[in-house]
Amino acid sequence: MNEAHNTAAQEAALIASLGRRSIVLVGMMGAGKSSIGRRLAQRLDIPFVDADAKIEEAHAGVTIPEIFATYGEPYFRSGEARVIARLLDSGPQVLATGGGAYMNADTRAGIRQKGVSVWLKADFEVLMKRVKRRSTADRPMLQGDPAQRIRHLMDERYPLYAQADMTVMSREVAHETIVNEIIAELAARLGIARPSDEAAE
Repeated sequence: MNEAHNTAAQEAALIASLGRRSIVLVGMMGAGKSSIGRRLAQRLDIPFVDADAKIEEAHAGVTIPEIFATYGEPYFRSGEARVIARLLDSGPQVLATGGGAYMNADTRAGIRQKGVSVWLKADFEVLMKRVKRRSTADRPMLQGDPAQRIRHLMDERYPLYAQADMTVMSREVAHETIVNEIIAELAARLGIARPSDEAAE
């Protein structure tokens, strides 16, 4: 019971320390940003927002693959950057971003200013296993040979994802385990000691 009380107190301190900032999840498609993000938001009792869903909403329900097909990637990226900039004003929240969003320098700067970024880092095998569960028609960036595309995107994106405030490995374990690790990393980043610790800041 005491442990649960300490955990709740730590989570409350974490939210207080966040203030208006968002917890922003970045990483590749298949890294688990939405599924882990939902659980993290539930644990911290703050809203969960999926940037891709908001982009589709802004296009009257047109799907992201349809936006790519009709207007092309540059149009999509420009709209994505605007949507994320707007969403960052609505914290605290857990904000899951699309795989390519963090490539935009303005988006990275906005996240740095108004959020705390968490890279959900996944190995190639984990990503392949997960994207195979969904049709590549749902993932415009994986058209062609998905394995080759994922390797290419990892090479291109991982150096920039590495600029995130913290990195947590996404792997085949219970989502709760990864949520616990994110909360521990956030607490360390925000200078929050566990309530049972004697140590001050």
